[in-house]
Amino acid sequence: MTPPTLAVHSVENMKISTSDMGLVARVVGVSKSYGHGEGRVRALDDVTLGLRRGEFTAIMGPSGSGKSTLMHVLAGLDTADTGQVWLGDDEITTLGDSALTIMRRRRIGFIFQAFNLVPTLDAEANILLPFDLDGRRPSAGERRHVAELIDLLGLSDRLAHRPSELSGGQQQRVAIARALATRPNVVFADEPTGNLDSASGHDVLTLLTKTSRELGQTVAMVTHDPIAASWATRIVSLADGRVVDDRGPSSAEDISAAMLRREAVR
Repeated sequence: MTPPTLAVHSVENMKISTSDMGLVARVVGVSKSYGHGEGRVRALDDVTLGLRRGEFTAIMGPSGSGKSTLMHVLAGLDTADTGQVWLGDDEITTLGDSALTIMRRRRIGFIFQAFNLVPTLDAEANILLPFDLDGRRPSAGERRHVAELIDLLGLSDRLAHRPSELSGGQQQRVAIARALATRPNVVFADEPTGNLDSASGHDVLTLLTKTSRELGQTVAMVTHDPIAASWATRIVSLADGRVVDDRGPSSAEDISAAMLRREAVR
C-alpha cells in the first residue's frame, strides 16, 4: 500500500508541527538546481516528503535522479533554492553555516560508503568522536547507550584497534556506532554497503534494520541496489528530481521490476 502523501496546505494552515505528524524530518515544496544557462540541471523539482519516526526508508533512483541531493538537503549539507526543510519542529531552511554545523553534529548521524573513520584513532575513540567535536564528554546515560551499541554491533573486542586493523565490515560497524552514539533524530546512510562484500553488506543491513526496530531509530538510506532497498520498510523512488514512487516493504524482484517499468516509459 502506498503511504499517504503530506497534505501541504492543511499542514501550513493548521500549523501542525512535524512531530504532530509523527515525522522527524520533512521537506515541503523543495526545488534545487545546479549550474547556469544551458548547463543548468534541476536536481529536485517541487519535492514534498517526510521521514517517519522509527522508519527505515530507502531512497532510490538512477544517477542524476536527485536522491543524493535530497539526502543532502534533508541533512543540512546543502541548501534548497525554494521550499522548506524541517528537522523535528525546527525549520532549518535559513540557518547559517555555523548553526547548521552544530545541528548536524548533535541531531544527525551519517554513515558513508567510504566509512570516513579517523585512521589515527582506535575504534572506541572514533565512536566517541561526535562528543569530542561537540566539546563535551558523554553523560552517564549516553555512556550506557554507547555501551549498548558496542554490544549490539559486536565490537567489544575490537575497541582498541585502529581502522587499518579492522575488516571492511568491522569499520562500517564502527561508523554505524559513531552515527548512533548521540541518539540523532535521523541517520542518513549513503550507499553503506557499496564497498563491502555480500556477507558484510548483509550484516550492515541487518544492523540498520535492528536499530530501526529495536532502538526506534529513523534511518534514510540512499541506494541504487534493489537487494539493499528490500530491507527497508519504505522505498521512495526519484526520477528527474521528482518522487515517482513511494511504497511499503517490497521484494528485490518487485523493486527491480518497478525500476524497469519506469525506465521503459522514459
